[in-house]
Amino acid sequence: MTNNNFEVIIVGGSYAGLSAAMALGRSLRQILIIDSGQPCNRQTPHAHNFITHDGARPAEMASLAKSQVLEYQTVQFMEDVAVKGEKSTQGFHIQTESGKAFSANKLVFATGIKDLMPDITGFSDCWGISAVHCPYCHGYEIRNKKTGIMATGEKALHLASLVNNLTGDLTILTSGKADFDPEAAAKLKKHGIRIIEKEINALEHESGYISQVVFQDNSREDFEAVYAAVPFEQHSDIPESLGCELTEQGYIQIDMMNKTTVDGVFACGDNSSRMRSVANAVSAGNIVGAVVNMELTQEQF
Repeated sequence: MTNNNFEVIIVGGSYAGLSAAMALGRSLRQILIIDSGQPCNRQTPHAHNFITHDGARPAEMASLAKSQVLEYQTVQFMEDVAVKGEKSTQGFHIQTESGKAFSANKLVFATGIKDLMPDITGFSDCWGISAVHCPYCHGYEIRNKKTGIMATGEKALHLASLVNNLTGDLTILTSGKADFDPEAAAKLKKHGIRIIEKEINALEHESGYISQVVFQDNSREDFEAVYAAVPFEQHSDIPESLGCELTEQGYIQIDMMNKTTVDGVFACGDNSSRMRSVANAVSAGNIVGAVVNMELTQEQF
């Protein structure tokens, strides 16, 4: 790679980043995508709720997308990790883990979020397979199974309301004292949803498919799937170091056009939206590509 100057650098080359790159590549913008090659759904066997790609393997979908994006000659892809960003009078500078440096007029962060796994044996092995986060992405495939919800309070009630339509055997696993007000507790009782307050020690599984939940008192119960509301952190701290504000929930703050609070910096996908799905990431990337191209056009025309 001889050119170090680009119109746009896209940090993150999964669904959102590739979608943004395609929109920009089709307008002949000089683009560099920097990607670590470690998407968050890499152990998820199938992606769903994305029309024309329902049931596709995430890696195959991403590989096809990358090959199509790189057909546009002004788009370049580099497997590396962006570790530092700086704002200059002309735009922005990005440094990578391998020691390379690049500059661009605009930055797009499609870096996703990092799930923080609980200290439960077997949980990370099951994450994205039978321990899942989203009824829209996974619920149909685990319908009618004995299902747990690893959460309490409002998060548990929200998930229970969505999952209740998908299975008649639902239990909330609070791993401690349940935190439900009387109205919420009444709703759970009305729908026959049990609550187990015992701390969870392990998920027993076979190749990521849960068979039992093991509690700290050594008791155990059969389950086939669990939903979990796990905490997260941003994969990249560069947006924050540039001055991009985060929401109270920890997402990069954006407006309706996916602009961050720093001029010239955009964000799309899981790092800036609670709607965590392949379809949403692709949509957000497409919007960002168009908006960034319009900004470049207005500045240059």
